[in-house]
Amino acid sequence: MTELNSGLTDSNLKDLNLQNQAQKASFDAWVANHQARMENVLDAHMPSAETLPTTLHEAMRYSVLGGGKRVRALLAYAAGEFCGAELTTIDLPAASVELIHAFSLVHDDMPCMDDDALRRGKLSTHKKYGDAIALLVGDALQSLAFQLISQNKSLENATQKLQMLHLLALASGSRGMAGGQAIDLESIGIPLTREELEQMHIHKTGALIRAAALLGAYSSAKEDEDKLKAIDHFAKAIGLVFQVVDDILDAEADTQTLGKTAGKDAQNNKSTYVTILGLSAAKQLASELHANAMAALSYYGREADLLRQLATFITHRSF
Repeated sequence: MTELNSGLTDSNLKDLNLQNQAQKASFDAWVANHQARMENVLDAHMPSAETLPTTLHEAMRYSVLGGGKRVRALLAYAAGEFCGAELTTIDLPAASVELIHAFSLVHDDMPCMDDDALRRGKLSTHKKYGDAIALLVGDALQSLAFQLISQNKSLENATQKLQMLHLLALASGSRGMAGGQAIDLESIGIPLTREELEQMHIHKTGALIRAAALLGAYSSAKEDEDKLKAIDHFAKAIGLVFQVVDDILDAEADTQTLGKTAGKDAQNNKSTYVTILGLSAAKQLASELHANAMAALSYYGREADLLRQLATFITHRSF
């Protein structure tokens, strides 16, 4: 039997490949199942389009349902399962993060912000319903996000709910996502250093991704400080990975693949990881951040595999 340079036999390598394929298939099934679960949770907890005010409710559902990879919800589920939380307890915190994310996209696409006509492969909300309704959609989705956590009957511990509400408020406010967007708007046409760009995205993108993972962890009745620290470290690295990969895709992918206007950052003369570092170095940075995320989980065994696989999913996504 042929021996390979790595010390593995052909048979060993075949077994390893089969094992990797099985793990990928299992993870892909987990992703699909939890994406579908999140779609159902959001559908069930959003107002019906037949309920007054009908146009606003229709526009809210249009903005949230039927699109997106649900990465933030997946992070909440993976972190929650890692900490031993029940799926039913994670559902509404995960949905709340998706609602905050959707609200940010609706507002980001408006003419006073990034002025984009496409989102998730269809007309952006303001293009379909007008600026005024789009503004109200964002406001209503933000309110609904906090309502879902506060009314979550699966969370009997009032301290847990308060902790979650506080975390989500910080992540979406001026010291989080909204603050990052303000820095972004103020930086158009101004060359940023890598450190300045990183600070912007820690707020704009990273804060909500970190919140998603921690909300999943907080859904567990058993508080484990070591696991919380590991998840926090992991999520901070993944939050930056997500943005670096976004910048790479904006430079490399086309509009049809992205589901939004490609090359928008270059058109708006914005600093990105690609413009500052170059494409090759940006890809190297994504790999380094991915390694940092993996290192945060190095103490743990198979119970952290979903988080590891999700980190790879985020780092190597192509659309």
